[in-house]
Amino acid sequence: MTRLITLIFSLLTVTHLHANNSWEEITNKADGQTVYFHAWGGSQEINNYLRWANSQLQQQHGVTLKHVKVTDIAETTARLIAEKAAGKNSGGSVDMVWINGENFKSMKSNKLLFGPFVDQLPSWQYVDQSLPVDSDFSVPTDGLEAPWGVGQLVFIHDTQKLNNPPASFSELLSYAKAYPNRITYPKPPAFHGTSFLKALLIELTNNDETLSQPTEKVDFQLITAPLWKYLDELHTVAWRKGTQFPSGSAETLQLLDDGQLDLAITFNPNAVFSAQENGTLADSTVAYAMDTGALSNIHFLAIPWNASASEGAQVAINFLLSPEAQSRKGDLKIWGDPSVLQNQYLTGTAKNTQLFKSIAEPHPSWQVALETEWQKRYGN
Repeated sequence: MTRLITLIFSLLTVTHLHANNSWEEITNKADGQTVYFHAWGGSQEINNYLRWANSQLQQQHGVTLKHVKVTDIAETTARLIAEKAAGKNSGGSVDMVWINGENFKSMKSNKLLFGPFVDQLPSWQYVDQSLPVDSDFSVPTDGLEAPWGVGQLVFIHDTQKLNNPPASFSELLSYAKAYPNRITYPKPPAFHGTSFLKALLIELTNNDETLSQPTEKVDFQLITAPLWKYLDELHTVAWRKGTQFPSGSAETLQLLDDGQLDLAITFNPNAVFSAQENGTLADSTVAYAMDTGALSNIHFLAIPWNASASEGAQVAINFLLSPEAQSRKGDLKIWGDPSVLQNQYLTGTAKNTQLFKSIAEPHPSWQVALETEWQKRYGN
């Protein structure tokens, strides 16, 4: 039934895209194409979901979705910049990317993206336009990337071991001093580690408006001074005395489950449910956000300007934005990634996602600047 609805909408929605191709022409050209999709490969739930998406795309559209697992999408950005420099303007090695933030800003400014194409996808009609889907870390998307899911930086604790977790970063430092060796965060430039730094800086500066500006236009050292003072104090009482840090969110979940940490960190408020489902976390664990809110962003899908299978990539993105695919992605037993669709189009547990109060991301330039300074101070 879902396939029939999708087919009807596809036939009814004849729109003109890049090079004036109608959606029917695009789906015809996409049939038989292989889409090399560069996406983070560090989560078994996500990898399993993409395998399902590939089987559906093959059955419904004759498109093969090949998940190229990457540790950091910046590697893909560097590859595309190299292809651009070499004049490889067609037949590129990357057909689709999972990006946001600094990587989007870099790809957009280097003119590495195909489009605009997003608002002409048949599935665009289902997207919740009240979400910040038209900007990415304060940079306008201009139809060059399609929203895929909502991320929020939240913490996870076991209510049987810690029933009153720190409600602010100030309380977190006090807690760490009272209970040494129980608190840490992933090592930047791991995504969750850098996000921790940003959320911490936002609280310490009372969300100073200069955070929405490029770092070259502000006094970076002055604004970040409270951050380094805080971390200097935290590291002396942190897990392994701040000489070692978890590699990412998954390791903090494991350390929480092992009883080594009192808080884990994730960018998915529903991650706790899928972790409980697969036995990684106890049923007594819950996610929460600091009282001021959760650092929040949208993550997106984009197509490089020189993609070999741009039609297949558009069909793949359109499918991944469909109610069928978004409902499965939001299923708490499968991935639990909060959907970007209007709630009325979702089915199952995807409808149940509760998002926390949102705090906007700083300008993308803060990401690299914070990572560089962190590395200088604590990297060795």
